[in-house]
Amino acid sequence: MRTAYSVETVRTAERELMARLPEGALMQRAAAGLAAACADVLGRVYGSRVVLLVGSGDNGGDALYAGARLARRGAGVTALLLAPERTHAGGLAALRRAGGNTVAGGDGFPGTAQELIRRADLVVDGIVGIGGKGGLRPDAATLAGCAADSRAVVVAVDLPSGVEADTGEVLGPAVRADLTVTFGTHKPGLLIDPAREYAGSVRLVDIGLDLPEPAELEALQHVDVAARLPAPGAESDKYRRGVVGIAAGSARYPGAAVLAVAGALRGGAGAVRYVGPAADAVISRFPETLVSDLGPARAGRVQAWVVGPGAGDDASAVAEVLEAQVPVLVDADGLRLADRATVRGRGAPTLLTPHAGEAAALLGVSRESVEGARLASVRELAARYGATVLLKGSTTLVADPGGGVVRVNPTGTAWLATAGSGDVLSGLAGSLLASGLSALDAGSVGAYLHGLAGRLAADGAPVGAHDVAEAVRDAWRDVTG
Repeated sequence: MRTAYSVETVRTAERELMARLPEGALMQRAAAGLAAACADVLGRVYGSRVVLLVGSGDNGGDALYAGARLARRGAGVTALLLAPERTHAGGLAALRRAGGNTVAGGDGFPGTAQELIRRADLVVDGIVGIGGKGGLRPDAATLAGCAADSRAVVVAVDLPSGVEADTGEVLGPAVRADLTVTFGTHKPGLLIDPAREYAGSVRLVDIGLDLPEPAELEALQHVDVAARLPAPGAESDKYRRGVVGIAAGSARYPGAAVLAVAGALRGGAGAVRYVGPAADAVISRFPETLVSDLGPARAGRVQAWVVGPGAGDDASAVAEVLEAQVPVLVDADGLRLADRATVRGRGAPTLLTPHAGEAAALLGVSRESVEGARLASVRELAARYGATVLLKGSTTLVADPGGGVVRVNPTGTAWLATAGSGDVLSGLAGSLLASGLSALDAGSVGAYLHGLAGRLAADGAPVGAHDVAEAVRDAWRDVTG
């Protein structure tokens, strides 16, 4: 499990650890890990040209101490000091002792700095630490732009300067890194877009922090997903494995029903019941599906329902499903048709699966607001509806209504931005609900398999939702492997 913690939690853990260590030992641990990562990037340290972008505080100190280590190995290291009077004194002295050079902000600084960055092999971003807010100031933004335009590899210290550590928001100019070397634990901004896009690859350096449970954010890995996947036992039958009901599709959108059923059949439940106007299309594609034209309440026993994909403006099926005392997944048109008070009053778990546009409509804000503040948006939706919410997007997030840890999916791919892909996910996650997984697990495991299936199906080429559904089986095998 990959975990991320808030700035406040990290700083508390750092203070507790520093109280037990000799002065400066914790920074030396971080600097050693940073220097090792930089050396790996350079390949050949001796003779390389390294530029440090150094702000005030400990983040700049990490960069300076790491620069000193590289200088002792023969790199030509120059530190650009954005706040000379507030530069970390110990790190600055260490760099100078190792033979490194410094250029202080002042007259002629921008031109000199730009030329040094243009010629550099490696640029180390030590401008602002995890406490930075509101984007970079103009002088720092200028250097960040120069680094982005140069041929140098950009390595960020702990977090790209200018992004919000706790939320993943980017509220102004920020450094775009090729690699971020983070210390002790991941920060939420390293796992959530749009900040994640600025981080590049992320390398975690263990500095010995003692962190509490639960974390602020979790990202499942293969082993975590494998442990949660339902597996039939010797005495299993289709009912014991779980039956998922699918109330989806319309005369206008019969394909939504077919794709939701396709996802459900690959989600581990023992059977799929379909209710809706697309029964002929579903049966012709998946003859194993149990179909009914009597409505959700009289369709037969199910352990979970999926409602909404392709439903159009028919609210009756949504209302009927929400009355069921089993877990329910609501997607697509169902999100618009579901009564919030009814959702809040349900006794069984509810999983809502909006994309950013649907989430924006439910929250009464712009799509851009949701995409720029994904973590806050998914938490707010979960609280308003009293439901678990899976917010789809470049980083899919899953949040429970009671707060606590939020799950972030690490397997997403832009190839999943194709019509019907969300219908496949709905069926898949609904099947996992019927198999007995919690709404949080069903959403996060479903998103993980769905993302992995998208990667496997695409393999660098365009795909459709049907291809993604077919690849879920391969994703399952890859995880359990």
